[in-house]
Amino acid sequence: MRDNRWMTAVLAAGVLTLAACGGGGDSESTGSGPGGLTVPKIDKLTAVGAGEGQVNVVSWAGYVEDGSTDKTVDWVTGFESETGCQVNNKIAGTSDEMVALMKTGEYDVVSASGDASLRLIYGGDVAPVNTDLISNYADVFDGLKNKQWNSVDGQPYGVPHGRGANLLMYRTDTVKPAPTSWSAVFDANSPYQGKITAYDSPIYIADAALYLMKTKPELNIKNPYALDDTQFQAAVDLLKQQNELIGEYWSDYTKEVQAFKSGNSVLGTTWQVITNLTKADGAPVESILPTEGATGWSDTWMVSATAKNPNCAYLWMNHIISPEANAGVAEWFGEAPSNKQSCALTKDKNHCATFHAEDEAYFGQIWYWTTPLAQCIDGRTDVTCKDYAAWTQAWTTIKG
Repeated sequence: MRDNRWMTAVLAAGVLTLAACGGGGDSESTGSGPGGLTVPKIDKLTAVGAGEGQVNVVSWAGYVEDGSTDKTVDWVTGFESETGCQVNNKIAGTSDEMVALMKTGEYDVVSASGDASLRLIYGGDVAPVNTDLISNYADVFDGLKNKQWNSVDGQPYGVPHGRGANLLMYRTDTVKPAPTSWSAVFDANSPYQGKITAYDSPIYIADAALYLMKTKPELNIKNPYALDDTQFQAAVDLLKQQNELIGEYWSDYTKEVQAFKSGNSVLGTTWQVITNLTKADGAPVESILPTEGATGWSDTWMVSATAKNPNCAYLWMNHIISPEANAGVAEWFGEAPSNKQSCALTKDKNHCATFHAEDEAYFGQIWYWTTPLAQCIDGRTDVTCKDYAAWTQAWTTIKG
């Protein structure tokens, strides 16, 4: 299951400023990303040879299961037997921790979320990926390929792992009428004051920006991760107002399940897996994709620019997005798989329908987490946008 993903201000302060070159990259740079940022020149692998005997992995909890958590959940042991690559996994609790670990040069691959991936790319910490060497890449949903958080100028910097939306969950016995809009959690006069919950992370500022993008067109927000001073301040002000309604911010999914079961929370942001678990425990809850759409996440397996075990790293990336392994991870973790062939292999034959895996129209309403940059990622060049450091600093003031 998805573990704590909120990003701490302490780590953020050290890794936030995205340099044009750094990490393991050359002094030269190649390609241009959002706002004209240049990418450190790092060569991609041209051929996969024999495995080096091990691969050092940084992952979210639940992504690298070898049967030790549940003996029936294991997509590591077979890989090790087949390739001779021993998997050494380090679980990270936050995106900031992942960035910090990858900067040490001690790890070969990482399952980075969109709020970390651009930092790794522009910091020169990860290399471009040669997808011709990853046979299972062909079966990845097109809706996940060559996106702003995992590619630059059409060059992939990783392989997509899975995806999900940040939904609105509510208790059906308390919240009436059933909500259809994010206004339910932002209305200053909400009758549910003190029982509203929100995700505990600076990236949640994008949720407020998305709501304002739909309800305050005069702000001219085009991308909830690209906010100039005025737009950013509007989002921060909205969240400070919402803070008066919040009973608890959550980052641990188990705590949100318990809060909704007990009735301490009756309305707020969630993931589909949390809704499923809460309903399975008997609580009367439902979740919706509000009319404004939602933010969401798509994780990417990325290879270190200084990987000591690049062959095993590529073998791992190909394996983890194979139909069988990707089906196993998606079902265990609670997300839509990235490999379109995985849907036929899940134990729950309704899994892909539940998580909208094959519904591109659904995911077309999702704004995936993307690292905020000073160079506006919506293409504007006449203003400066608030970068991730500013988001992190603002989050501490929002929560008081």
